[in-house]
Amino acid sequence: MNVQIFVPCFIDQLYPQVAFNMVKVLEKAGCKVRYNDNQTCCGQPAFNAGFWGEAKEVCSKFLKDFESADYIVAPSASCIGFVRNYYEKLFENTSQSSRAKKIGNRAFELSDFLVNVLQVDDLGASFHGKATYHDSCAALRECKLKQEPRQLLSKVKGLELVEMNDVETCCGFGGTFAVKFEPISIAMGDQKITNAAATGAEYLISTDMSCLMHIDGCNKHKNAGLQVLHLADVLASGW
Repeated sequence: MNVQIFVPCFIDQLYPQVAFNMVKVLEKAGCKVRYNDNQTCCGQPAFNAGFWGEAKEVCSKFLKDFESADYIVAPSASCIGFVRNYYEKLFENTSQSSRAKKIGNRAFELSDFLVNVLQVDDLGASFHGKATYHDSCAALRECKLKQEPRQLLSKVKGLELVEMNDVETCCGFGGTFAVKFEPISIAMGDQKITNAAATGAEYLISTDMSCLMHIDGCNKHKNAGLQVLHLADVLASGW
């Protein structure tokens, strides 16, 4: 299975270990992984801020960079959700409409690709500790992922997974939302931390480092003591 990986901007700049762990997991699952170092952003920040013209330029580059990929896999439901759900709208009634639709069909978040394409859920990982899981809005609502991450985590030896209250409620990040509506964003993050800490978990796991970055900021401000981990970090542990 030939796979091209897409590494989102903030992971490239702030959390590169997540990308390395994704490669490790994909190779363990039998994939031949390729990385096109011409890749940049998926275009989501500009699009969400209302700069559709600028976003289209970035998205056009994405189409070109990944045109030959059989599968595109990313450690971010947010970026994949954008490519899947908004590229076709952005390029509607243009010469690139067909390309946008096709590339959306070939783009997958990591857990989605492992479980639903490769049909692999046990990677031999082991991670000892008690954890709770955060459903990112993008994973849950845009990529329709709920059970896939949990299915993978259930096979991790030594991991106790417990559910928090209001698990499907937004963490409050939302990209520029956290900047434009800071008090609301912080309150939502605090609520997520409160619910996570109430489970007695040591770790909070998600498919999206963007959510985890925001949650971790609230967590450190409250001295809640939780550690945040991307799903790839857990699946790459113990082997």
